[in-house]
Amino acid sequence: MSRVGKAPIPIPEGVKAEITGCTVKIEGPKGNLTRNINPKMSVAIEDGNIIVINSGSGKEGKSLHGLTRTLIANMVKGVTEGYQKTLLISGTGYRAALQGNKLGLQMGLSHPAEIVPPDGIEIEVPSPTRIVVKGIDKELVGKVSANIRAVRPPEPYKGKGIRYEGERIRMKAGKAGKAAGGI
Repeated sequence: MSRVGKAPIPIPEGVKAEITGCTVKIEGPKGNLTRNINPKMSVAIEDGNIIVINSGSGKEGKSLHGLTRTLIANMVKGVTEGYQKTLLISGTGYRAALQGNKLGLQMGLSHPAEIVPPDGIEIEVPSPTRIVVKGIDKELVGKVSANIRAVRPPEPYKGKGIRYEGERIRMKAGKAGKAAGGI
């Protein structure tokens, strides 16, 4: 059995969990999340905890056990606390601005890049060089953040571009200079 998968998921107050066949639905103060789980796994509610039971066997069963438990735990945390990722912009003239619900990015391209967030995602721009992506679905928050970062990933020579807060960019040395002699 998976060590991660064996751990029960406590259900906090104000959260309702409903299991129907292979569908898990979690309702909380921030919203509702629904996910279909693998049929090899079974989920039960016992004593205020959600328990994932491994019905499969072998390596695939063990990995699915831990994965399923983690996905459900992320759903419970999402409907209670929510998730957020912060992106930082560095570079001269690079900036972000909200235009209605769209995120406009001036990143030195021939035209401004516009990103429309999907339902359930909220984007804030507290300053022109800082973007905050919030939501209850961890997977969706990460995907939207990755799409924003993909507009101009940080380059390794000057570090210009969009990066996650806390991300370290390995910088490369530039040209060593002109060789002695030559033409």
